Amino acid sequence: MTPTVSVVVPAYNNADFVAETVRSVLAQTYTDFELVVADHSSTDGTWDVLQQFADDDRVRLLQTPAGGGAKRNWDAVSQAARGELVKLVCGDDVLYPTMLERQVAAFGDGVEVVASRRDIVDAHGRVLVKGRGLGRMRGPLPGGAALRASVLAGGNLFGEPMCVMMRRSTLESVGWWDDREPYYIDLGTYAHALVRGTFVAVPEVLAAFRVSSTQWSVRLTDEQSRQAARFHARVRAEHPEVVSKADVAVGDVMATVAAWRRRAAYAWLGRRMQAPAPA
Repeated sequence: MTPTVSVVVPAYNNADFVAETVRSVLAQTYTDFELVVADHSSTDGTWDVLQQFADDDRVRLLQTPAGGGAKRNWDAVSQAARGELVKLVCGDDVLYPTMLERQVAAFGDGVEVVASRRDIVDAHGRVLVKGRGLGRMRGPLPGGAALRASVLAGGNLFGEPMCVMMRRSTLESVGWWDDREPYYIDLGTYAHALVRGTFVAVPEVLAAFRVSSTQWSVRLTDEQSRQAARFHARVRAEHPEVVSKADVAVGDVMATVAAWRRRAAYAWLGRRMQAPAPA
């Protein structure tokens, strides 16, 4: 039978964490789902770690060829999904047990995107920051208004893909994951879906996003601000009814401010992550 939800995991060199990620999906209180994991030619034994789940009927394990960056693996694993709803979870993140249950319940007629808050954790699973995401958004609101709020904030209020659930049909119709601005591959894709219908903000903390010294999101440079400005300009050009010139100007300033805040935050997180794990 076709599942309602497909949880898709584009794994790459996640041998240390991917088993925990998979177990967090399999432990969900909501059971009408499939789990598709695509290993992107990892070199650290990720594929070997995944074999412990090969006999689980809920799990499909795939391999994708090297090259093409995040988009190639994100697209491949999303295209393999059979469910009506899809959630992408990176190979080191964790879903809390009621994530799927709470987000599926939020979908209704006209709802295109659902998101919830997350904790930020380190390599040892210690919570560094609690309950990040969504800004002041709560409950259902027009997707265009939610997108505008994110532009004005100068960042991604919806969170990383494991925070978000979307309709697979919409993801397919917009050409899968949009990496024209690579730092915005997630928000750049949500934007296409948000302008099509309703967004629902579920205020519970339902996942954990792991940061580490080798993670892409830690390498904070001025390029993030430049890509934010390009993203804002693109949203303005494609959806002038949603974002004004003034919104873009505010968003560009806030993106620069946010970049400096992230630099400071990750410097602090780096010191925290160097502390020994509790015995």
